[in-house]
Amino acid sequence: MIKCEDLYKIFKKNGFEYFTGVPDSVFGDWMAFLSDVDGKGLTNRIAAIERDAVGWASGYFAATGKIGVVYAQNSGLGNIVNQLTSLADKEVYGIPILLMVGWRGESGVKDEPQHIKMGKITLPLLDILGVKYDFLPKDIEKAEKIINRIKKQIELTGRPHALIVRKGIFEKYTGKRKDTADYELTREEAIKIIVEALSSGAAVIATTGKSSRELFEYRETKKQGHKNDFLMVGSMGLASSFGAEIALQKPKKKVFILDGDGALLMSAGALSTIGYYQPKNFVHIVFDNESHDSTGGQPTTSVSSDLVKMALANGYKAAKKIQSKKELKAAVKEFKKIKGPEMIIVKIRKGSRNDLGRPTISPRENLKNFMAFLKEK
Repeated sequence: MIKCEDLYKIFKKNGFEYFTGVPDSVFGDWMAFLSDVDGKGLTNRIAAIERDAVGWASGYFAATGKIGVVYAQNSGLGNIVNQLTSLADKEVYGIPILLMVGWRGESGVKDEPQHIKMGKITLPLLDILGVKYDFLPKDIEKAEKIINRIKKQIELTGRPHALIVRKGIFEKYTGKRKDTADYELTREEAIKIIVEALSSGAAVIATTGKSSRELFEYRETKKQGHKNDFLMVGSMGLASSFGAEIALQKPKKKVFILDGDGALLMSAGALSTIGYYQPKNFVHIVFDNESHDSTGGQPTTSVSSDLVKMALANGYKAAKKIQSKKELKAAVKEFKKIKGPEMIIVKIRKGSRNDLGRPTISPRENLKNFMAFLKEK
C-alpha cells in the first residue's frame, strides 16, 4: 500500500502541485492528506462539480503553463465528457490534464448498484474519449515510474491522461484539520424529527449517500414501510429537480426533499428552475455539515455560501437556517402551512453511526413502490 506522503513527493517532483475535483471514498485517505497540505506545498481547489474542476485546471494551465490534476470518482467521469471533448481535447485547445479516477463498480469487486454500470464502462469510455490511462499500483517504486512516464506522455501529446485508482491502494491517513461544523444535531436526529412530523400522504425524496440510508433505517425501526420514500442511491445533486417535478405533477401531495450541502452546490442551477416554476407543495430540506460526509468528510464550500439568500434570490417563497432540535421542530410545522417552494437549511455535525446499514430493497423495487404510492389519492 502507498503512503500519502510518498505519493505527494512523487507528484511534486513531477510538477503536479495543483489538484481540484470532487472527493471519492476510494481514495479518501489521499483526500484527507490533500486537505492537510493545501497551501503548504500544493493547491487543493475544492470544486462543486467535476466539470467545474476541468475549468479550474484549464485556467491553471492557461495562467501558469503547468499541468493540473482533476480527481473524481468514475461516476464523475460522466460529468466531464463534454469538457474533455470540447475544451481539453487536442482538436480544440489541447489542454493537458492528469485525471485521477476512483474505480467504483470494478468487475469482480462487490459494490453498490449505482456503480455497476459505470464500473463496466469506465475503461471503454476513456478509450472512446481518446484518453490514455494507467493504473496506480500499490508499490511506490512502480508508482513513481508510471507517474514519471505519464508526465512525459502528457507533455509530449498535450492530451489528458488518466490514473485509475482501485480500492485499497492507500495506507490509512488521519486528517489533522479540525472540523468547524460543531452543531447540536446529527443528520439522523434531524431525519427522525422531520419524519415524525410528516403526514402519511407526504412524499420524501432523499439524496444519495447517508441521508437515504438513515431514512431507510428509521422507517425500518418504526415499521412504517418505505413506499412514501424515493431513495436516490446515485445521481448526486438531482434530488431537488427530481422532487420538484413530482411536486408539479402531483400538486395535492406535499413533497419533502432531504438534500445535502455538497449535492445542493453541485446542482445549484436547479434552484433557479424550481423558483421559476413555483411548486407550491415543495419543501427543500438541506442538511449542511460543510462536508462530503459519505466520501470521508472532505470539505465543501458551503461555509462561505449563504444558502438562505441563494434560495430567496432564486424565487423560493421562504427560507430559514436552523441549528437546534427546537428550531427544527418549529420550522417543519411552520413550513407545512406555507405555500412553497420553501427551503430549510439544517446545520448538522459531520459523521454517522459506524453500524449504519444500507437499504435492503433494490432501486427498481423502490421506484416501483414509490410510483404506486404517487398514484394514491
